[in-house]
Amino acid sequence: MAQLWGGRFTQETDQMVFDFNASIRFDQKLFRQDLEGSIAHAAMLAKQKVLTPEEHDAIRNGLARIREEVENGVLAIDPAFEDIHSFVEAQLIRLIGETGKKLHTGRSRNDQVALDMRLYTREQARQTDSLLKELLEALLSVMEDHLETYMPGFTHLQKAQPTTLAHHFGAYFEMFRRDRLRLKDLLARMNYCPLGAGALAGTTYPLDRAYTAFLLGFDGPTQNSMDSVSDRDYLIEYLSALSLVMMHLSRFSEEIILWNSNEYRFLEIADAYSTGSSIMPQKKNPDVAELVRGKTGRVYGSLMGLLVTMKGLPLAYNKDMQEDKEAAFDAMETVAKSLALFTGMIRTMRFDRRRMAESAMEGFTNATDAADYLVRKGVPFRTAHEIVGKLVLYCLQKGAAIEKLSLEELREISDRFGPDLYEDISLKACVERRLTVGAPGPAAMREVLRNYRSYLEGV
Repeated sequence: MAQLWGGRFTQETDQMVFDFNASIRFDQKLFRQDLEGSIAHAAMLAKQKVLTPEEHDAIRNGLARIREEVENGVLAIDPAFEDIHSFVEAQLIRLIGETGKKLHTGRSRNDQVALDMRLYTREQARQTDSLLKELLEALLSVMEDHLETYMPGFTHLQKAQPTTLAHHFGAYFEMFRRDRLRLKDLLARMNYCPLGAGALAGTTYPLDRAYTAFLLGFDGPTQNSMDSVSDRDYLIEYLSALSLVMMHLSRFSEEIILWNSNEYRFLEIADAYSTGSSIMPQKKNPDVAELVRGKTGRVYGSLMGLLVTMKGLPLAYNKDMQEDKEAAFDAMETVAKSLALFTGMIRTMRFDRRRMAESAMEGFTNATDAADYLVRKGVPFRTAHEIVGKLVLYCLQKGAAIEKLSLEELREISDRFGPDLYEDISLKACVERRLTVGAPGPAAMREVLRNYRSYLEGV
């Protein structure tokens, strides 16, 4: 098969070299973007009178027919072609003849593929944002239903202080909201059109690059033709943002796996998002959460691979850059599936309020509140901390919780303890007194939930 660049060569490319060099196996994902960019390029050439109106109509109609034939299954993308760009151009020439050869006027495959990949990444980033919003909606729904579902908060995986399920999920709401902000920044930074940069030094044709950018929904044309064809910063940024999304999903998955265990029993994952064992009939495994946790490393690998590929490349385009696609496509698909499945899992899981509250009462999670009680009685905090430390040691030796001790026993540790301590260190009181912004107290959380609902309704 003749190559787009074959005129300078006198020998056929070795088949193994051709296969090694070809990218159509994976860059056919850019089919729609390639057509979109070509249609805009042809419209700009016609505006600039590089193409006649008749030539433009023939090219536009030909490209529309190619899209229709592929989408209807009449035309299959042929893997014998080197890449999706050569396939589209060959089909255009097949349909409209010599006029099809004029489409590539003022354009190189370098700026063509740079455009296609940027269009595809922009679309994927918007899809990621939409999936994140759906996840945030699911989280907020849980939070609104569990404003007073008490549970232990942890540090070092040790019970620390009581909190609520709404407050705990709120931490992940903040993480995923930051992920959306990163995508917003990325989309603004990348939204400039490289088409018209040529191979690296622009072109002698009177292109209107601003018009092309406008047609394709960009904020304007890129400002340096060498950077235009060799820039993959936007893709590295996107993969970095995806890696952070997966990190947050993985942390969340780890907690769901723990909470789903027999030792915690905080929640039950719906059957639709669980699997069983081939040998142990009692098993119900949190496979979705485990796979999300596992696939996080896969997305990290895509980011690291592209960083390593780009680190030593001189200006401008190098064939190494073809390696930007396969791993990136895989990462985009992995994150999209992970977000969709994780959201479904969150929407359908059930929480055991009683068990979570029982767990919150274990492990002396009210010890800090006992110290705060003494501070309100005039005891310096550092002294109060020491007193309650001794109180916990006594409880450990006796095998009892603080609130289960008699007043006489409490007074043996400190005469500042009174009968009002029991109410002050109850689970309800421990949570409700935490009223600072960002704390788990219901009054503070209701304001946060209003802000979250307003945020989701506005974006």
